[in-house]
Amino acid sequence: MTRTAIITGSTSGIGLAIAHRLAAQGCNVVVNSFSDTAEDHAAAESIAARHGARAAYIKADMSKPAECRALIAAAAERFGTADILVNNAGIQHVAPVEAFPVEKWDAIIAINLSSAFHTTAAAIPLMKAAGWGRIVNIASAHGLVASPFKSAYVSAKHGIMGFTKTVALEIARDGITCNAVCPGYVLTPLVEAQIPDQMKAHDMDRETVIREVMLEKQPTKEFVTVEQIAATVSFLCSEDAAQINGTHISVDGGWTAE
Repeated sequence: MTRTAIITGSTSGIGLAIAHRLAAQGCNVVVNSFSDTAEDHAAAESIAARHGARAAYIKADMSKPAECRALIAAAAERFGTADILVNNAGIQHVAPVEAFPVEKWDAIIAINLSSAFHTTAAAIPLMKAAGWGRIVNIASAHGLVASPFKSAYVSAKHGIMGFTKTVALEIARDGITCNAVCPGYVLTPLVEAQIPDQMKAHDMDRETVIREVMLEKQPTKEFVTVEQIAATVSFLCSEDAAQINGTHISVDGGWTAE
């Protein structure tokens, strides 16, 4: 049976790597963003061509509840099922609490937390009807520990952890699992683009900035790769992980071990 996987926020970075990994394993794949550009559609076409899989791009703004739920419905209409849901979409903003823009708080909570509620609520009935499902929430090391100036992000990711546990308990007898992955610092194109600015700001060379600034809390002093996150998600979606439910896997180089 061919499974259908829906990955939110998946036209670049971690989400795109997850889409490629699941397509390589034979899944139909739905990639998503809010932008609906030629590049977005090309990402889906590239996945299909590379892996011989069926792939589609579906536009949905994860800050809008109705669009979150419509994404699941559209995917199920397109492929007939919605077996795997990976809640990956996320944004970030850094500021002290007293100066944190209200609109940024609202957007981060909506996209990083509430969207997972809406997509999951829409997907569960389809998974129950099929008697099988996998829900994987991309949380963060910040779902387990905090850092200053990231109040909305930390709050949303802690919320995702609680949501994961609650959903897992509710669907435990339905052939469905719900788990979280907690990445540390991942080398995505967005992170890579920050390195030159950090070098200039701290008057450090590239390797020093990575080791002492960006990876200060990551004991291995190495970035997590998007492929490593994708492999972890793939495992949680497998039959081998059928009894892993309501928990998390940290992929953070030891950050949260301290």
